[in-house]
Amino acid sequence: MAPTFSKPLTSRETPIPGVVLFDLPVHGDNRGWFKENWQRARMTAAGLDDFGPVQNNISFNETAGTTRGIHAEPWDKFISVATGRVFGAWVDLREGPSFGAVFTAELDASTAIFIPRGVGNAFQTLEDGTAYTYLVNDHWSADALDQYVFLNLADETAAIAWPIPLAEAELSEKDRTHPRLADVTPLAPRRTLVVGADGQLGRALREALADHDSVEFAGRAELDLLGADLDDARPWSAYGTIINAAAYTAVDAAETVDGRAAAWAVNVTAVAALARVASAHRLTLVHISSDYVFDGSAEVHGENEPFTPLGVYGQTKAAGDAIVATVPRHYILRTSWVIGDGANFVRTMAGLAGRGISPSVVDDQTGRLTFTEDLAAAVLHLLDTGSPFGTYNVTNDGEPQSWAQIAGEVYALAGRSRGDVTGVSTEEYFAGKAAAPRPLRSTLELAKITATGFTPPDAADRLRAYVRGLSS
Repeated sequence: MAPTFSKPLTSRETPIPGVVLFDLPVHGDNRGWFKENWQRARMTAAGLDDFGPVQNNISFNETAGTTRGIHAEPWDKFISVATGRVFGAWVDLREGPSFGAVFTAELDASTAIFIPRGVGNAFQTLEDGTAYTYLVNDHWSADALDQYVFLNLADETAAIAWPIPLAEAELSEKDRTHPRLADVTPLAPRRTLVVGADGQLGRALREALADHDSVEFAGRAELDLLGADLDDARPWSAYGTIINAAAYTAVDAAETVDGRAAAWAVNVTAVAALARVASAHRLTLVHISSDYVFDGSAEVHGENEPFTPLGVYGQTKAAGDAIVATVPRHYILRTSWVIGDGANFVRTMAGLAGRGISPSVVDDQTGRLTFTEDLAAAVLHLLDTGSPFGTYNVTNDGEPQSWAQIAGEVYALAGRSRGDVTGVSTEEYFAGKAAAPRPLRSTLELAKITATGFTPPDAADRLRAYVRGLSS
């Protein structure tokens, strides 16, 4: 059967999530036919993610009835017929609610199909001399075979109606002995790696993701982001996401000779290494940024405000943001005044209140607190909902406050008087001290993250709960 000529390029969804069937334009005359099997710009415009193919394979089949499968590989594939016709059958063998879903279709030179990682595929040729070709986005190796998932072609649950009965078809012995669906171990989702897992945000992510078997956590001892072997430190093709919670945050120390070198190493060089890995393996990179990328001259900072960092720490964070923004799949979460499990401003103020100390606190820097449980929730929300990639401001909500006002709240919650806190200007507070310049206005606009369906909790509510937790 000759292919249908001059069909427009269109895509069709199937019952299996992520599997997309394409009608391909085929141009022909009395000499034969020509088609663009893969054309990145047109395919992505038709709704297919650029899945980054790196290898092209061709399967030639001598006789009609040759049947191969059902194999689920650990990579994505784009499959089309070069000559002849095939009956294709696909079974979802991924862990999740669509496990066992089945889709079948006949393919000729004018159709193609995209098969995501973990969906089992099988093909039965309907004509002699049939060849089909597939693009894959990882290099085949014998080491990858232990990641395959197989299903028996005759599985009763899938109940595939083969045009040529399997008893009359040409099969390999291996394909005859694959397990039934009830005995198949589904392919687990790609892993998520949290780096910087021992910091305040890292600990919040550990708690939020404690029940997720596909998530791994790495502190400095488990993964050296500055190591020369980072590209080979993990089997990166088995991962889908890296959450970078690692950062150098000693703002004042960053102004020293040693601190400057350390800040640039952790906040820029290490970030560049992660960005290189993420880009090479098509991973989603989540990166945490800071209000310090701005000089604080604006009343409220939006995501698109140009960088204007005042000190070394802010400069390194701005440089890291610029690097991460080049990764095709990235989320940058810009935050401020982070409070979590560890040393932080609120914990310090509560400790001073408990010891009867009346501190002087800066009253001309304003912003909002960000509690790590909510920052972690925002990270997971963006990933779970597949929100558009890009930069998002994330803090808790509520009226902006100064550090002195927040200290006063902490004192009141600790049973002390707000009047025990004396407000002073930044200039007065740091007089005679070696200190980094700080933005005076750190309030971040939250409309973009809110538009994704994430509602940041009120900072005042979180502060009350946090201070109560310190005394319990």
